[in-house]
Amino acid sequence: MIWLLIGGLLAVVDGSNREGWIVCAALGPAAIALNYVVKLMVRRPRPVLEGLPPLGGAPSSLSFPSAHATSSFAVATAMARVEPLGALAFVLAFALALGRPYLGMHYPSDVAIGAVLGVALGLLVPLSL
Repeated sequence: MIWLLIGGLLAVVDGSNREGWIVCAALGPAAIALNYVVKLMVRRPRPVLEGLPPLGGAPSSLSFPSAHATSSFAVATAMARVEPLGALAFVLAFALALGRPYLGMHYPSDVAIGAVLGVALGLLVPLSL
């Protein structure tokens, strides 16, 4: 949701790059949908740490890859393509991704592969409608 809001706000504020920001806003939810398809194919369960319940909830019991990492890195990569200052989005992407193992939601490899998948999506998506 955060990427949808940021992309939408940038589309309103920066009219000269409006199409690119709209694509960035839509890319977050699209990346999550693609990520879920991969989750269904891989079917890796979320980590279970004896005596330590996860600190957050999840919409499914599937872990690989991390949807937060995939969507965050996809949008951050696309934002950097729209506007060089858009690369600042990687700060938020890293923060969101790094929090996932801490919360007990993902293995580090889930986050790493999610980030790689996200960068690939961010590089491949056309930035015009």
